[in-house]
Amino acid sequence: MKVAVLMGGWSAERDVSLTSGRGIAAACRALGHDVTEIDMDRNVAERLKAAAPDVVFNALHGTPGEDGSVQGLLDILGLKYTHSGVTTSAIAIDKELTKRILVPQGIRMPEGRMVASESLFAGDPLPRPYVLKPVNEGSSVGVAIVTDASNYGNPIARDAVGPWQEFAELLAEPFIAGKELTVAVLDDEALAVTELQPVQGFYDYEAKYTDGLTVHVCPAALPPAITAACLDLALRAHRALGCRGASRSDFRWDPAQGEAGLYLLETNTQPGMTPLSLVPEQARFRGISYEQLVQRLIDSALAQPSGPT
Repeated sequence: MKVAVLMGGWSAERDVSLTSGRGIAAACRALGHDVTEIDMDRNVAERLKAAAPDVVFNALHGTPGEDGSVQGLLDILGLKYTHSGVTTSAIAIDKELTKRILVPQGIRMPEGRMVASESLFAGDPLPRPYVLKPVNEGSSVGVAIVTDASNYGNPIARDAVGPWQEFAELLAEPFIAGKELTVAVLDDEALAVTELQPVQGFYDYEAKYTDGLTVHVCPAALPPAITAACLDLALRAHRALGCRGASRSDFRWDPAQGEAGLYLLETNTQPGMTPLSLVPEQARFRGISYEQLVQRLIDSALAQPSGPT
């Protein structure tokens, strides 16, 4: 088949997307497909029309490749593409919208509220410790954990380096102590639970994409009830949001609270496909090679009807 691999772009996750895209392109070639690699720019529509692919493998991360914008363009062009459609992408990238869908379904997520960054210099929006994050970024871009011991000041100093210098509004949520867990869902099946153990600090952008900074424990050594709950919640979130192909749901679990301490943080509709990424790792654990994973995502895309989704 003719496969266009869409990668790069201009989001904060450009470099990760390029790594994902190059790995996907190599896998597609090994599978015998005719591959066109497209580093997305403002002329992407013309380049896609010139490539005339049978399917587009969307390897973009962040906006506009993960928020429904590119999905809408591909729908207009009548092209089949991997991962979720317009509506799901637009909802899932927005952490507040995601809560409005999932919490009524009985999926526990941290309570939080949107705050103006300017207000942080007058006082804390929540009792410390708490987390500040952009509402529509991925890969822990712009996340800050505010504690009594943090060097941001109390209240946060205007000149302190943090997401309040880049974003006019931020989502404030209580900090949940405990373990960082994640579950990949592929073709409506939850694969495994991985515990992420950063060597230092928390599981931020650098820890995610720098070899040696995070230990991946797959499968996670958890009580059976917590493993079952993670798998169940990830699959329920995948279905409730209308995800297709692959998704990855991230959790925090406070062992001191038992099952009541398990919180879903977000569901990613464009999970990474780099050598350090979690979906390929969990697929390997389930006996699915990287090339087989790529082909399954292509097959899922081809099974979808063309047009708005």
